[in-house]
Amino acid sequence: MDHPATIPRRNRQRPALAALLGIACAALLAVPTMANVPFWGAKAPVPFVTPPHALKRGEFTWAPQAAPAGPILVVVSLEEQRAYAYRNNVLIGATMVSTGKKGHETPTGVFTTILKDKDHRSSKYNNAPMPYTQKITTDGVALHAGGIPGYPESHGCVHLPSEFARLLFEAAPKGMTVVISGNKSKAEDIRHPGFLAPVDPDGKASDLSRLQEGQAFRWQPAKSPTGPVSVLVSRQDARILLMRNGIEIGRARIDVADASRPLGSHVFIAQEGYLDKTHVGASDLRLHRWAAMPLEGSQAGSTPTAYADVIRRIRIPPQFLREAYNLFVPGTTMVITDAPVLESTNNVPLTVFSTREPDR
Repeated sequence: MDHPATIPRRNRQRPALAALLGIACAALLAVPTMANVPFWGAKAPVPFVTPPHALKRGEFTWAPQAAPAGPILVVVSLEEQRAYAYRNNVLIGATMVSTGKKGHETPTGVFTTILKDKDHRSSKYNNAPMPYTQKITTDGVALHAGGIPGYPESHGCVHLPSEFARLLFEAAPKGMTVVISGNKSKAEDIRHPGFLAPVDPDGKASDLSRLQEGQAFRWQPAKSPTGPVSVLVSRQDARILLMRNGIEIGRARIDVADASRPLGSHVFIAQEGYLDKTHVGASDLRLHRWAAMPLEGSQAGSTPTAYADVIRRIRIPPQFLREAYNLFVPGTTMVITDAPVLESTNNVPLTVFSTREPDR
């Protein structure tokens, strides 16, 4: 047998090169080819102040800072071909979708996600990519990234823009509630949901009853004893609402000075510590420290002076304020908006029921 030293250098390199090629080929086969997965819809959200009805094909909004903590709920309207994402009862995103075409209708009802798979592929339809799958039924209906042509064209799933699907996938835990409402002729429809979630984290219709005439506020903390707190203030409705763990526990009438002048859309986040000032109308309450930022697309109130002016213009019933202040901790969020949020503008019905029972 020839000594290795006598083998020509060119021949001695061949086994090593073949081995390298073998390893490289195996690696190529093992890694999914991202080029084979299309990207659907807009690459970034449009300004959050864009009304959901003004969204164009493939567009979406996303502002998780409006409610950084709490249960996430998704409401899908088959009539509108839109989906709405809520966290702690507050809207954090909306998007155009595409649902099941004729013969493959998307089921209506209340579901929970039973499987999450970032790189899922269809076992029924030619191994088609279904990125960021969140499955809601055992027979395969899911929320996932897919084409958004502007009309129902899926085989039953809810197609989302790719970036919205990614953001929702990363934010939502397995077990998230998904409510899918049917056509406008059906009694169980949730039509045109707004800034407040029309159902609670379990998919049951929210108790969004209005204040009675002459009633300054309502306070029901026992409805949700624990969990993260979010506050929503609407200039147009002249209301403040407080949610805990996705359930409303209080609301009150407010007065807004110079009410015809916009407040803008802002998020205030409670920080550690207090200011050396007390609250107007409740002198024994020390003011929390708050960090403030405009919601994307809102330019008003972008300076500390402007933010202070926004706060000064809002007057809240002192007793309600005292109750609410006891719940404020670092991380509590308060969204202030000019938009209406009350149920008279949202057409929220009383019941939602499931037409296909998922595996919970």
